[in-house]
Amino acid sequence: MKKIEKIGVQLYTVRDFMDNEKDIAETFQKLKALGYDQIQTAGCRIPYERYAELAEKSGLEIVGTHDDFAEMCENFEQAWKKQEALNTKLMGIGGYFGAEEQRNLKETEELIKRVNMLGEKAAQRGGKFTYHNHNYEFVRIENGKIIMDMLVEEFDPNNVSFVLDTYWVQCGGGDVCEWIDKLANRIDIFHLKDMTVSTKIRAPFFAEIGNGNMNWEKILLAAQNAGVKYYVVEQDICPGDPFESLKISSDYLHKNFM
Repeated sequence: MKKIEKIGVQLYTVRDFMDNEKDIAETFQKLKALGYDQIQTAGCRIPYERYAELAEKSGLEIVGTHDDFAEMCENFEQAWKKQEALNTKLMGIGGYFGAEEQRNLKETEELIKRVNMLGEKAAQRGGKFTYHNHNYEFVRIENGKIIMDMLVEEFDPNNVSFVLDTYWVQCGGGDVCEWIDKLANRIDIFHLKDMTVSTKIRAPFFAEIGNGNMNWEKILLAAQNAGVKYYVVEQDICPGDPFESLKISSDYLHKNFM
């Protein structure tokens, strides 16, 4: 397989260090020093223009966003101005099916309708809408289909792409490489997230890249073959300092795949 040129961070990993301009500037500098060149937002608590300035000053490229879905649907022009301020064309959300009552056919059809509408508007401005999965999308609903299959079938592939998350695919019972293949040329941002198991609760849990049980050589080869554009590390919960966890992931990726 070819070497990966750059890796990024989904900033949800360091969400506790993004409250104000000073913290954001320091966080960006730390991430750059750890070997990351790209970031994906997880909301923004300061003016978007200033956020972009701090990222650029630190040498970080903003490759996509996770932002307010309601604002995108209700006031697209305002939401897109924020995208423009961040100098990225990939507008997205971090998740949708969080509440159990949402995991049904009606909600899925409504989501598909809204996402395709946003994707069309983004495409008119040279962009795309990106959808990030969790394990919720692997629920089988009343029409007998898995939600994720419906999204793949009905999202407009020209205007909407996936932020495929390795951990959540596997946590949902899916085969990561199979889903990468299924979404070939439809993954703009690829979330690298490892999985281990908690000995206390005998359940899956988040791990630094290389510290879990995923086959990264196989996964990353599949991702390259599928035309993935951006490789972004995310760790929802870290055992201690998230910057230390991000260092472990960065060191592993640089040593083995970069």
